[in-house]
Amino acid sequence: MKWVQKCSEPQIFTDWKALASEAWQPSYANLGGAEKQAVKQALMQEQGGLCCYCERRLSEADSHIEHFRPQSDLGVDALEFANMLCSCQNQLRQGEPRHCGNAKGDWFDEAVLVSPLESDCESRFSYLGNGCIKPSVSNDNFASETIHHLALDIPKLRALRAAVITPFLDEYLTDEELKRFAEGYLQQQNDGLYGEFWSVIKYLFLDCVGE
Repeated sequence: MKWVQKCSEPQIFTDWKALASEAWQPSYANLGGAEKQAVKQALMQEQGGLCCYCERRLSEADSHIEHFRPQSDLGVDALEFANMLCSCQNQLRQGEPRHCGNAKGDWFDEAVLVSPLESDCESRFSYLGNGCIKPSVSNDNFASETIHHLALDIPKLRALRAAVITPFLDEYLTDEELKRFAEGYLQQQNDGLYGEFWSVIKYLFLDCVGE
C-alpha cells in the first residue's frame, strides 16, 4: 500500500459545488459528466496511476472512485475530495475475485483498517518473493485485518506481484546493478506514473537490502 498524498480538488469540481442553491444541492448521485471525469483523473494522477490499495495499474475502464469512509456513513460528506481515492476493479467479470474497493464495499471500521492516506501505511506491510503480503509486525492486527478485508493476499494478486518481482531476481545482477534497477523502477515517470506494485519493489530490493 503506497502512501497517497492528497492534492487540491479540481477547480471544475469546486465550481460545480458552488452552484448550490435553494433549488438545487450538489450530491454524489448527481455528480457526472466533465466534473466527475475531472475528479477521477485527479485521483488517478495523485496516485501515480496505481490502485490505492493493491497498487495495480489503473485504467479508465477498470477503475472507480472510492470513498475511504463509505457514503453509507451518515457523518460522511460524499463530495469531500480528501476522502476520495481511486481503486481498481470497475466492471467485474463472472467469477473474478473481488478485492480492494470492491471487497471493502460499505464495510468500514477505522479502528482496524489501515488507510493509504496515512503517511506510515507503507511500513505496515511486508512482502515475500512469491508475491505474498503480510503485516510487517506479526501482532499488527490493523494490517492483518486490512489484508483480509481488502483481499490483498488472494492468488490473483500474489501472481501479479510475483511477475513484477521476477526480473529483479536475475542471478547475474550485481548488488549495485540491482540497487540501480530498483531505484530506477521507483522513479516517477515523465507521464506521472509509478511502476506497478511500487511498495513491493521498494520493500524487497531497497528496504530489506543488508538486513
